[in-house]
Amino acid sequence: MQELIQSAQVILPCSPFDETLTFFTNRLGFRLNLISPADDPAIAVLSGYGLNLRLERNTGEMAQAAGTIRLFVKDDSELFQNDSTEMFAPNGTKIQIVKETTELVIPPIKQSFVLCKIATDAAWVKGRAGMNYRDLIPGRQGGRFIASHIQIPIGGPVADSVHYHSIRFQMIYVYRGWVRLVYEDQGPPFVLQAGDCILQPPLIRHRVLESSAGLEVIEVACPATHNTYVDHHMQLPNTEQRHDRDYGGQRFVKYLAADETASWHPWRLCGFEFRDTGIGLATAGLAGVRIVRNSGDLKSQILQHDAEKNAFAT
Repeated sequence: MQELIQSAQVILPCSPFDETLTFFTNRLGFRLNLISPADDPAIAVLSGYGLNLRLERNTGEMAQAAGTIRLFVKDDSELFQNDSTEMFAPNGTKIQIVKETTELVIPPIKQSFVLCKIATDAAWVKGRAGMNYRDLIPGRQGGRFIASHIQIPIGGPVADSVHYHSIRFQMIYVYRGWVRLVYEDQGPPFVLQAGDCILQPPLIRHRVLESSAGLEVIEVACPATHNTYVDHHMQLPNTEQRHDRDYGGQRFVKYLAADETASWHPWRLCGFEFRDTGIGLATAGLAGVRIVRNSGDLKSQILQHDAEKNAFAT
């Protein structure tokens, strides 16, 4: 039996979630290993003193009163021969048997038109590392994409850890203020200003160090629900610099609005011009991000898109 089971978790219901997470990490000294989703956390996996705890915000406390232990097994484990995924101990403790997988699930897309205005749709929730999140596409296009308006009201150091995301695509555009970050293999920390944009390739380690008061960024990621893992071993900045490193078929991109060498070109709509961020090339055409501005002589025009998702932020 021991060779079949890969790891185990004790599931604990959390209400309130944030206060419970703080209690286990700050007061009891447990270590945060995973939190998901980043924009409105509902699951946190902690470890310490020989225990792996899984805090679940949306778990019914009555159903979990006797406690739950989750066992992770391989896909071909004999424990799945009878399709049994849970069992109960004599004392009522529930045993969940879950296949251990690192495969990224990309839900089928359900496209829809979404218009989100800050004046009428400003519903903020507290997310990862004390940041405020606003959901820009509540329907998530069937779970395929998430777009978040992220805010840090109070400037200064950010209570963040070295972490990484299990994603297919993720980009961040600075809307207001500035933020200082550091990335794996990308040299010393750097500052992004309003108008700057970065591509975060899959699994790249990074950390938010500091921000201005009132920082606001737009983040787009696929899939909508993905895990954020804390890396307790890597120190950033690291000594190695590999600006052309391949991260799962993508390269890190840092687009700076103040770069005078980047030129403007006529956009596909008359009266507009654009600058390319380089994200299309860095993702081998998976995604593209362009900065578009008014160049005069605007006219009403019909526009059609042929893509998984098109997003505009103004």
